[in-house]
Amino acid sequence: MRPNCLDRISSFGYAAVAAGIVSFGFAGLGYGAALVGQTRKVEVTAKVATGIEALKALYRRPPTIPFPRDNPYTPEKAALGKKLYFDTRLSVTSAQSCGSCHSPSFGWADGLPVGVGHGMQKLGRHSPTVINAAWSDIFMWDGRLPTLEAQALGPIQSAGEMNMPLDQLMQRLSSVPEYKPLFALAFPQEGMNEKTLAKAIATYERTVVSERAPFDAWVEGDEKAISEDAKRGFALFNGKAQCAACHEGWNFTNEGFQDIGLPSEDIGRGQYLPGVIKMQHAFKTPSLREIARRAPYMHDGSLPTLEAVVDHYDGGGVDRPTRSDLMKPLGLNAQEKADLVAFLNTLTSNLTPTAAPVLPR
Repeated sequence: MRPNCLDRISSFGYAAVAAGIVSFGFAGLGYGAALVGQTRKVEVTAKVATGIEALKALYRRPPTIPFPRDNPYTPEKAALGKKLYFDTRLSVTSAQSCGSCHSPSFGWADGLPVGVGHGMQKLGRHSPTVINAAWSDIFMWDGRLPTLEAQALGPIQSAGEMNMPLDQLMQRLSSVPEYKPLFALAFPQEGMNEKTLAKAIATYERTVVSERAPFDAWVEGDEKAISEDAKRGFALFNGKAQCAACHEGWNFTNEGFQDIGLPSEDIGRGQYLPGVIKMQHAFKTPSLREIARRAPYMHDGSLPTLEAVVDHYDGGGVDRPTRSDLMKPLGLNAQEKADLVAFLNTLTSNLTPTAAPVLPR
């Protein structure tokens, strides 16, 4: 269990949060810890043997959104966080916001192979989505940040990204008259500071949740919600294709790190675990929710389509000592590949448009 993440918005809140509705219930539920710094072998064929209905139960949407006890949800905090998230004044040039690289228009990523930072310089990695970040235990492709609050401040300070020193940022925000009362309302005991800035942005990011997709309707009993091709793809996903070994559960990730054999010089998680061979070139397993909106794919944005992703896994990637034990040629035929892509497309919902906030002046 994650003892610091037990306050949760009820399932009513998914669409309601985006719409600004503030009537939520809370409950205490436990979630499994992340798999960090290790490779785990999973006998996925055993899962299929239990039957499709039993498998479907493993992918049911959770009823609540988790919030940490040291940063519980309030509507005032989320509203402030949304303004900060979309405010370009958080960058040194006032040209970029959090939403520039994590935009609702691109599945909460940016649609580019690699991100673009300060001075329009290309960054080294693909911008990851923030969708369903509330369920994550560790952040960034290489897992270098332990909380969503830390992640909120990381890109702001990074010289290559928003390039804004926090002390300079706080001075800038303090000069905006309408921000002070918003911080006072959201944090009556703390007011405006770097810590509450991070808490507000993280609270808003935790409300960014994927909506019900055709797959969810099928899991809940509507057999017509997805195609027969997609149903076969689901069986492959949990069986021959071995996708569920890492992309497990309702959010389709075990939060682990794997070298999947991409021909990249980036060592990823290996920078922080230099003595662990299997962590060299290893990157965090991303969620597959809203996946059709998030091309291109992988940490380096090197695969342009879902078809290319399936082809990569089918081939097994670059064979090297660091490559995950789970990676090996799969021997999928053309129909099986098409079925997998059909299934992956069922994980994308009709996202409710996100309205841009009115920013403080």
